[in-house]
Amino acid sequence: MRVLAISGSLRSGSYNTALLREAAEVAPAGVELELYDGLELLPPYDEDDDEEDGPVEGARLRDAICRADALLIATPEYNGSIPGQLKNAVDWASRPARAGALWGKPVAVVGATTGSYGAIWAQGDLRRVLGIAGARVLETELPVARAHERFDAEGKLLDEQLRERLGGIVLELAAAAEHVPAAA
Repeated sequence: MRVLAISGSLRSGSYNTALLREAAEVAPAGVELELYDGLELLPPYDEDDDEEDGPVEGARLRDAICRADALLIATPEYNGSIPGQLKNAVDWASRPARAGALWGKPVAVVGATTGSYGAIWAQGDLRRVLGIAGARVLETELPVARAHERFDAEGKLLDEQLRERLGGIVLELAAAAEHVPAAA
C-alpha cells in the first residue's frame, strides 16, 4: 500500500516534514510512505492554465496522488489557518470537479507548530477543504504543539506517546484505504 505524504511547510528544517518522516518509520509492514517534494514548484491555480499542456508540476502532483492509495498531510498553522501553498495544492488536486485526484481518496491530517495549540485550527480547516474537494477525510488529528521541544536536532520525535498516536493514524489511514470502493 502506498501513502503519499505531503508537508505543507516549505522550510528546510520543517517540523511537519520531520513528522512525516517519523510516520514512515512507524508505518506498519506493507505500508510505504512516499514524501512528495515539489510543493514550492506548484504555480498558483489558474483555470485558464489548467489544460492538457498546462504546468508540469500540476500534472505531477495529480499523478502522485492518483498513484497513491491514501494521503497523509502535515500542516503548519499560518495566521490561524493552512498555508497558501498547501491550499493551492488542494485546488490543483481537486480539479476537475467531482473527478479530480482527491475525489474519494482517503486522507489523514496531522500538524506541528511551535505554538501552544499544535496547528489545531489549520488541521480543522484543511479537513474541511479536503472534504469539500471530495476526499474521504479521517476525523482524527494529531496536534504537535511546541514542536521545537518535541524534536531533536536530527528531526526525530522525542515524545513516545506522539509516535504511538502517529502510528495509529497511519494504521487507521491504511485500513481506510483498504476499504475504498472500486469506483473511487
